[in-house]
Amino acid sequence: MTQAATPLKPATLVLEARRMAFLPALFSPALMLIGERAVYQFMSWLAPDDYTGGLWHFHERDGQPLFMSPYSDKRFRIFCETNGYMGEVSAEAAGIIATLFALSHLSFRHEADQLSEAYMRLYEFAGDHPEAGEIFKAID
Repeated sequence: MTQAATPLKPATLVLEARRMAFLPALFSPALMLIGERAVYQFMSWLAPDDYTGGLWHFHERDGQPLFMSPYSDKRFRIFCETNGYMGEVSAEAAGIIATLFALSHLSFRHEADQLSEAYMRLYEFAGDHPEAGEIFKAID
């Protein structure tokens, strides 16, 4: 007999007082600026017509960093040249996609268990996200 999978807890926004600790916790202290920039660059590459910079939210679950997302209510048209994905997603899903791309990219360039752990934590979270289908098509 198998038990039904329990949905994961939702992500919460990182409080202003703890934002400074988010990037080192997600990417590692040594890679925090490189990681942050990688997310912005991937977002620019994935949504060149819709993303023009701006403020970002930081999301966590149970005190563990998960992802960054543009501070926006609009939807983003995502196009991924490498796999042909085209779709429109919320700012939160776009941030998950960009953060997954950044973590994956950095994990191939830097030996840091923190990057692969962060990727797996976010990948697991994305599987329970309302836009999971689009997220996984985009990163496939």
